[in-house]
Amino acid sequence: MVKVKKSKNGTYEFRVSLGFDPKTGKRVQKRMSGFRTKSEANKALASLVVDGVKEKATEIDTSMNFKKFTEDIFTSWYRNQVKESTFLNRQGSIKKHFAYFYNMDLDEITPLVLQEWQIKMRDKCSSQYVRSIQGLLSIAFDRAIVLGLMKKNPSKIIGNVKKEKSAIDFWTKEEFERVISQIYLGDYFQHFQFICLWLLFMTGMRVGEATALQWSDVDLNKRTLSISKNLFYQNVDNYKFTTPKTYASIRTIVLDTDTIEILTKWREVQKENCKTKFILSYNGVPTQKFTISYAIDRYSKIAGVHRIRIHGLRHSHASLLISMGENPLIIKDRLGHADIETTLGTYGHLYPNSNFQVADKLSNFIEKKTSDETKVNHYSSNQFMKTTYGMN
Repeated sequence: MVKVKKSKNGTYEFRVSLGFDPKTGKRVQKRMSGFRTKSEANKALASLVVDGVKEKATEIDTSMNFKKFTEDIFTSWYRNQVKESTFLNRQGSIKKHFAYFYNMDLDEITPLVLQEWQIKMRDKCSSQYVRSIQGLLSIAFDRAIVLGLMKKNPSKIIGNVKKEKSAIDFWTKEEFERVISQIYLGDYFQHFQFICLWLLFMTGMRVGEATALQWSDVDLNKRTLSISKNLFYQNVDNYKFTTPKTYASIRTIVLDTDTIEILTKWREVQKENCKTKFILSYNGVPTQKFTISYAIDRYSKIAGVHRIRIHGLRHSHASLLISMGENPLIIKDRLGHADIETTLGTYGHLYPNSNFQVADKLSNFIEKKTSDETKVNHYSSNQFMKTTYGMN
């Protein structure tokens, strides 16, 4: 609410917001001062409204082209709202999928138009992916509304596609054994590929956490591995550490003796071939996702095992622990989930149905001995027993 204020020199003034400039997105304000009385100032303020200045300034310019809005206004704003790595990862999706609306003005992107896009996307993409892209569109529409360029958010009107639980793709213990049996450790690069697959399968780390690991993060004597950062990798000359996904992602993983032995041997081999602080490196610089993906593709094909994505190695670790009967809370901490609901929501269906096991445990658990004679006389008060058995 605009208020008329008294200045230090005894005159009256006010400052009024006239909305946002639809072209620049900047707030438009008007300040008037020098009124001898408060009444004069209030009259001038009312005149602005009556004359329609405020309405004209906040008039919604929905004729702006969506391509222009995306490239000139939204992208630069969104870049400053998220982490650099997040923006760069989503930049490609914005360019690819926002282009569907590039030839439209903002007022032409109606709920019906967005629904048609939604249906086309769902025919060729997973519901999870469509939901993520529509989420970005919804953020863009909300920004356009704030800037006075749209009246309503069509995404919120039609809603997002139904969330579907995606299948968890992973390797079993036997499948992983078949894959690594195809790797020849006598070859330096193959040895490196083995380390990548082994470490991800045996720890359940996210790939960004694994590629960020340095030898200073592991204590081979205490058998611990500390995770405190992610690696954002653009190219061999441009990579940096970033903060973990969540606070729970900062954790310590206790390593099995096999992994300790394998890492110890790898450190010796690595030192003979390159100088680096990174555990997952064969050439002095941290590895990239493509290199690990290539290893999965190559050796799964040779082993005759279905191919999984890199993240599938994280799922594989969780599945392995579940098959070993580990407590969900242990799995939660090991994976760095923020809460147990995430763990159970993702992997709960992998737990075996234990109803039969429970029933078997209950069998013959309770002594079934009953009394040899009655202790009560309920016939006198139970009408059904009197009628049925002729009791008086």
